[in-house]
This record gives sequence, C-alpha cells and structure tokens, in this order.
Amino acid sequence: MKNIFYSFITIIVLSIACKDSASTKVKQENVDATVAQSQANMSNAPVITFDRTSHDFGNINEGDIVTTTFSFTNTGKSDLIIVDARGSCGCTVPQYPKNQPISPGGTGDIVVSFDSSNKPNLQQKAVTISANTDSGREMLRIKAMVTPDPVKEQQRQAQARARQNQNN
Repeated sequence: MKNIFYSFITIIVLSIACKDSASTKVKQENVDATVAQSQANMSNAPVITFDRTSHDFGNINEGDIVTTTFSFTNTGKSDLIIVDARGSCGCTVPQYPKNQPISPGGTGDIVVSFDSSNKPNLQQKAVTISANTDSGREMLRIKAMVTPDPVKEQQRQAQARARQNQNN
C-alpha cells in the first residue's frame, strides 16, 4: 500500500513540475519575429523560371551531336547567380552564364549539348544547376532514342560474344 501511495505522489509531483513544456517557454513574439524574418528572406530570394524543364530530341542516329536551349527568367526580387551547371555524364555538356548576376526580370539561356557517340537506345540525361535560389538546385532533363550505328552495333555484339566465350 505504501508503494502505491508513493507512486501516486511521484506521478502528481512530476505532472505539476512538467506542466510547462519547452514549447510554451519560448516567447511567442520571438517565434513571430523569426517567421517574419524567414518570410522576408524567402520573398527576396531570386527565382529561376524556365520556359520548360525537359526536352525530347526524338529519334537521332548514334554519333549525332544535338543541342537544345532552355530559356529562363529571374522572377525573384534579387540578382540570380548561377554558380555551376553539370551534366549527368560527359556526353551532356551545358553552357550557361556562370557567376553573372541576372537582375530581377532579366533573362538568360542554358544551352545543352548531347553527344550520342557510343550511346545506343533510349538515353535520359540530367543537368543540375546550382544557383542562389531558395532550393539551391534546379534540374533540367533531356532524352533521345538513339538509333545504333550498324557497324558499331556489330562490333559491340562481337565483343559481347568474346566476353561470353572467355567466361565459359
């Protein structure tokens, strides 16, 4: 009986002592000021708005080098700066206005080249853009159906047979 009584007293003391949680101890005006500051920062950030974020080259022949242009506008309230743009492989090469401030309302282009040499069949590639936007990264995508070069295809098949024979 004594143990039950002490347990009951302990629960009452703990519940009284813990009635002020950490979240109620933070003053509401501090929270409001932090939210207002973060909203002000977000509303002043540059925003990169593309005319489109993907491009399909359709059917191309192996060995073709094709290009497309992605146009963009800075729809934010401060200068946009593109720090880097990288293709997902060496066959995808972007050209972009590196470290050039683009004022609000300003426009620019990112030209993406794709070299289909030794890339038969369906190819899907990405270009990752690093900029001073809220997200910090933007993604552009390209794809193409690459018709294999008949001579190179025969060479690839011969190499595959030779590897298979070596493994047997």
